[in-house]
Amino acid sequence: MAVNKDPILKRCRYLGISPMVMGIAKESNRNPKANARKKVSEYGAQLKEKQKLKFIYGMMEKPFRKYFVLASKMEGKTGDNLITLLESRLDNVVYRMGLALTRREARQLTCHGHFTVNGKKVDIPSYRVSVGDVVALCEKSRSSAKFKEVVEQTQGRTVPLWLTADKEAFSATVTRLATPEDIDYEAETHLIVELYSK
Repeated sequence: MAVNKDPILKRCRYLGISPMVMGIAKESNRNPKANARKKVSEYGAQLKEKQKLKFIYGMMEKPFRKYFVLASKMEGKTGDNLITLLESRLDNVVYRMGLALTRREARQLTCHGHFTVNGKKVDIPSYRVSVGDVVALCEKSRSSAKFKEVVEQTQGRTVPLWLTADKEAFSATVTRLATPEDIDYEAETHLIVELYSK
């Protein structure tokens, strides 16, 4: 399995996103406008937007391209569908419900089989949740000091409106699918559509 080992703060600065989006409560001391001097071409802007989404969700090119193809076959705007598909990944849901500090950690915990969907253990981070699904921490993992510590640290994190989280039961219910209005970063998905449509 390929792993992206880029330094998070350096990559966030290049892509113009806050480290808080990645779950890191740390800011870089360097000038954020240092990269703004260069004139970016149309292709460069499109590529940067694609790199941004891939970096946020911790994905490589091949699976990201598959999501785009799937989004283009769905009804509605392709860019909006892409966001919906990315947000409905199990590792993202685990991060959003506050049971992991970062999406990278959520991916690892999911791979280790710590979570269930509708009572069945799922260890595939890319598993797509549907409306009505209940994502919960396994019974064995609930007594773990690690998860109690994570829940305390993520206490102030806002749970998105499309999830109904029960932190005491270590679970969350998907009440609806996510929309572009629900995300906590700016995404110009039309640039990604234009890039892949060439």
